[in-house]
Amino acid sequence: MNVKSVDNPLRLQKMVIFGVLVLILVILSVLSPEFRTYNNLTNVLRQTSAIIIASCAITLLMISGNFDLSIGAIMAISGVMSALFVTKGIPLPVSIIMSVLLGSLIGLINGFLVILMKVPSIIATLGTMYTVRGFAWVITQGASIHMGLGPNFTQIGRGFIGPLPTSIVITIIVFLLFYFLQTKTLLGKYAFAIGGNRRTALLSGININTVCITLYILVGTLAGFSGCLMASRLGVGNANIGVGFEFDVIVAVVLGGTSLEGGEGSVFGMVVGALIVGFIGNGLNLMGVHSFYQDVVKGIVLVSAVLLDRVLRSGLTK
Repeated sequence: MNVKSVDNPLRLQKMVIFGVLVLILVILSVLSPEFRTYNNLTNVLRQTSAIIIASCAITLLMISGNFDLSIGAIMAISGVMSALFVTKGIPLPVSIIMSVLLGSLIGLINGFLVILMKVPSIIATLGTMYTVRGFAWVITQGASIHMGLGPNFTQIGRGFIGPLPTSIVITIIVFLLFYFLQTKTLLGKYAFAIGGNRRTALLSGININTVCITLYILVGTLAGFSGCLMASRLGVGNANIGVGFEFDVIVAVVLGGTSLEGGEGSVFGMVVGALIVGFIGNGLNLMGVHSFYQDVVKGIVLVSAVLLDRVLRSGLTK
């Protein structure tokens, strides 16, 4: 199997996914004039910013052949703690840093369980998901933290830098950083090598444990920051933040061309996938489609993305 035979189907997949995004934009613009307004488009980008930020790290993790289902729970406890810290008189920047570091710690625990203790990633991170969200509920006692947050708490989630929402600017910066990590650094190259052939990567001298644990820490870090961003946008710390977020992230990453088996993927493709999910949801909302049917659409999109991946990759064996 030569490099060109592998690259052509993957390039075709990216072109197809991007074409789908353009087609969706055109169709929704025709069906709903409100869809193409500046306020609506920026609102969609702001809503998908947390998905894109967390998915940047998840993309690299899945490229390495690993998985994480605890993203939404990490978002919840980080958002809750950022609000709690502020109510205790801790400055907002320090509160965010401490909450993000908590996410990093949970990512480290996931990496320890999966990489060093050899617990299957789905089982380990599923357990972490329930445990962490349970702690979030215990901390809040089932109530929202909204008193004493102050006006600055919503600055990141609702503020603007010039004409653009602050969250969109942050998302662009995170995307560029992880695009650089994926394409220009050893961490990105090692992730591809490990996901493509773990044994070969090991024989090549790559420290698989260090690389994979680092990726889990990055996932926890960005999930923690996404939780702070979400809490800021909502103006409240709540244990319900991030419920179902894992599904949205997986749809975005897989739709963007990342293989569930590892070894292939793209941060850029993930962004396209996230935008497809975001614009479809927004368009259906504008057309008055019930959220139940939106879940049906998301499920169909996910299965279709996996089928597309299988069909294009089947050409590699011919």
